[in-house]
This record gives sequence, C-alpha cells and structure tokens, in this order.
Amino acid sequence: MAVETDAGPSPELAVLTDTQINWERLNKTRFHVIGAILFTVQQALIHPMSVIKTRIQVDGLGLSQMSGTYVFRHILKTDGISGFFRGFGTSAVGSMPGRVLALTSLEVSKDMMLKHTEGLDMPEASRIGIANGVAGMVSNLVSCIYFVPLDVICQRLMVQGLPGTTQCKGPSDVLQKVMKTEGFRGLYRGFGLTALTQSPASALWWGAYGAAQHMIWRGLGYKDDDGDKRPSHMEMVTVQAGAGMIAGACSSVITTPIDTVKTRLQVMDGYCVGRPSVMKTAKGLIKEDGWWGFYRGFGPRFLNMSLYGTTMIVTYELIKRLSVKNN
Repeated sequence: MAVETDAGPSPELAVLTDTQINWERLNKTRFHVIGAILFTVQQALIHPMSVIKTRIQVDGLGLSQMSGTYVFRHILKTDGISGFFRGFGTSAVGSMPGRVLALTSLEVSKDMMLKHTEGLDMPEASRIGIANGVAGMVSNLVSCIYFVPLDVICQRLMVQGLPGTTQCKGPSDVLQKVMKTEGFRGLYRGFGLTALTQSPASALWWGAYGAAQHMIWRGLGYKDDDGDKRPSHMEMVTVQAGAGMIAGACSSVITTPIDTVKTRLQVMDGYCVGRPSVMKTAKGLIKEDGWWGFYRGFGPRFLNMSLYGTTMIVTYELIKRLSVKNN
C-alpha cells in the first residue's frame, strides 16, 4: 500500500502547509488503531468494485465479454448484496496486521532517510523526494510479503463458481487446498510480478498526484510566493481528494494489464500446463482475447483506483491529523 508521507512541503506547496506530521509527532497506538478502523471502512467502500473487476478478469466464458454494469447486475441477481462482499471479512480482518507493518515501515524508513540526508548539499525538495521514495519501496516490499498470500485467498473467495476456479468453503479451506496442491509456494503466486511492479506503479501514482495537485492549486489562484493566502481545511481536503482521483485514474491505465495477469495467475487452477507462470498466463490470455484481453475489467479497475486514490489520501491525512501527540 503506497501512502503519502508528510516529510515537509514541496516548493510548489510551501505556502499551503503550516505543519509537518512526522513519525516522532505521532501517538503510535492512536495512529494504528484509528488507521485500522478508517482503512477498514475505506476498504468496505471499494470492495464491491474489486469483486466485479476480479470476476471479469478471471471468467473465461461469459462475464469476461460483458461490461462492468452487466456483471454488477449479474452478481446482484445470482448472489444478492452479499455477493459484492465475498472475501471481505477475510480481507478486512487479515489486513489489520499488514497495515500496521506497512504504515510503521513507511513512517520509520522515511524518518530514518530524512535524518541520514540531513545536512547534505541538495535541494530540500530532492531530499524529501528521496526519503519518500525509499519509504514507499520499503513499505511496498513489506506489504507484498504479507499481503500476497492474503490476496490469493481473498480473490479465490471472490470468484467462487467461475470456470477454472476451485470451489472452497471458506478462507481456511482455501488455505488447506492451496497448501495441499502447491505447498507454501502456492500462497505466493504472483509475488514476483507484484513486487517488481509495485515500485514503478507507486512512482506513477504519486507523480500524477503531485502534478495534479499543483495544477489544481494554480487553478485556484494560489502562488508559490503568496505567503499570506492560506487554504481552508475544506479546500485542502477537496484538492487532495481531486488529485488522488486523477492519480488513480491515470495509474489504472498503465497497471491494468499487469493486474489482469497477476489476478489470473493467483486464482485459476488448471489454466496452464505444468506449474503456472507469468508467461504462460499472458500467452493464454492473448490466445483467448488477443491483446485487448489484458484490459479485462478496465472499467471497474479505473473506477476502483480512482475511488481508492481519493479515499486513501483523504483517510491517511485524517489519520495523521487525529494521531498527533497532545502537547
């Protein structure tokens, strides 16, 4: 999970931020408790889109050729409202320890990098950018180690009953069947692909976010040297949300093909001859639908990442503001 750090204001937004909330200023217990609660709520809001996206990407017969709206109606008709929350309980409960690891590694590694680079002859923006970049990579790596097995289990629950998938009764049954057929390695299907693509994907997300936020502030009339003009709290939240939505939308265009291959690799059994691999999965997808097959589920993913970008940045900024130590 990539999240923005508050190491300090960039030159573009120097006049727009009055405080910087770093690791030392946070009440750690409050930070993790509030974070677990708010991110679970955020996850509940976007989970239905993940279910729709995953079903389109995996189904090799009917749903893969249908629109997100059709799949939405199909799930509602066959499974009811509960169908949109398949795997949510496992994901929500299982994600809590992972979020603690990800948020802690993000903030601690960022804080360490800022201290190690303090006093170096480089622009402050470059120093903050390097610290945030390293923190994002460390956090992503920690997240992959924990979240890929959880992702494998949750996505298998999402696609119960679709062609090429194994029927399971619940998360413990999924775990037992994967371990029985493939061993521990089966829980890490798609790990390499996920780990290798998370860093550039995060860079793309935050690059788009920063550029979008700067353009929005400029459009609202805020200038770098206008030290007397300060935005209201509502303006800050609105701009952050808008920039997060734009960043998520831009990122989805680039990352959907990788996500499609990863999802199919993680949940489809008997799809490839021999042990599943990235190349075998990609070739099978091309054979089925051609190159457009890599964009299965693009609509739901586009909406999902736009909503994720918006809710994630607003939620994270709120968590940090609520977690500042009382002086």
